[in-house]
Amino acid sequence: MSAIKHIDQRVGIFIDAQNLYHSAKHLYGKYVNFGQIVKDGLADRSLIRAFAYVITTESGEESAFLEALGKQGIEVRSKDLQIFTGGSKKGDWDVGLAVDAIRLAPKLDAVIIVSGDGDFVPLVSYLKYNEGCQVELISFKKSSSSKLIESVDDFLDLDLNPKKYLMGKNRSQKAK
Repeated sequence: MSAIKHIDQRVGIFIDAQNLYHSAKHLYGKYVNFGQIVKDGLADRSLIRAFAYVITTESGEESAFLEALGKQGIEVRSKDLQIFTGGSKKGDWDVGLAVDAIRLAPKLDAVIIVSGDGDFVPLVSYLKYNEGCQVELISFKKSSSSKLIESVDDFLDLDLNPKKYLMGKNRSQKAK
């Protein structure tokens, strides 16, 4: 699977930060280098907008991360973690990411989804067949939906070169 990429293409990047964070943490015990992912996904094309969708906590421990994303030219969309009676927690941005991608699609030639979440398969289909966008995916194949990978025009598997797309010491080594 290889999509045509040329310098005049207008690109939008939509990053499911929680999905990538948890994949990197569980697979490699490291943090994601979002700047490198955006750079390689963009492939010298024209970036129109890049969004990262994040969940914030009451402690605010993610503030340095959010600031780092902003410094890399990535617009942050955040919402609070929902905590329900009984202690269950929920936080996802699937609908928000999809709505933003659909809203921006008429101004784009290519949409890059950075997530392995299979819930985005209908979004991919809509963007390709209703908006005429080339849809590309960037994720860790080991933790990605095979149906999502099959549905896109191009796929960058972060598992093929994890050293390039991850940073920091193994999280288990951090406590030493």
